[in-house]
Amino acid sequence: MRVAIVSRPLDPAALIAEVARSANGATLLFIGTVREQNDGRDVTGIEYVVYGPMADRELAAIAAEAASQFSTDDIVVEHRVGHLQLGEASVAIAVAHARRAAAYDASRYVIEQIKRRVPVWKREEYTDGTREWVDPTAGALAVSQP
Repeated sequence: MRVAIVSRPLDPAALIAEVARSANGATLLFIGTVREQNDGRDVTGIEYVVYGPMADRELAAIAAEAASQFSTDDIVVEHRVGHLQLGEASVAIAVAHARRAAAYDASRYVIEQIKRRVPVWKREEYTDGTREWVDPTAGALAVSQP
């Protein structure tokens, strides 16, 4: 199990290699990328800012919770900070487990908890030249509501 806040581009293949074991029958990779539109506005890029010590603690806690709840230590999470262009990966989560259902559930748990708990803020940049801070929990809250 490993978590990290990084300023370099993410390497999904390296994350998959970290969780690979012959005991695992399922390996999942979630990659969150900068998309071209949000809330009807055209986006050109995003700046991610983090409160490092707290983010490290929360990411570690989330991974430990997922490991315990879904019975796997094969979890690697990286969240990128800095300025990202369209299509660049901002977060990558690799989870491996003997069973696919648990791998899916663990991956989903990790991303939803990141959105709720990890102090990472994003400022979107728009085609009209403006920039605006975006509530990182908005998507997580929408998903969890019935």
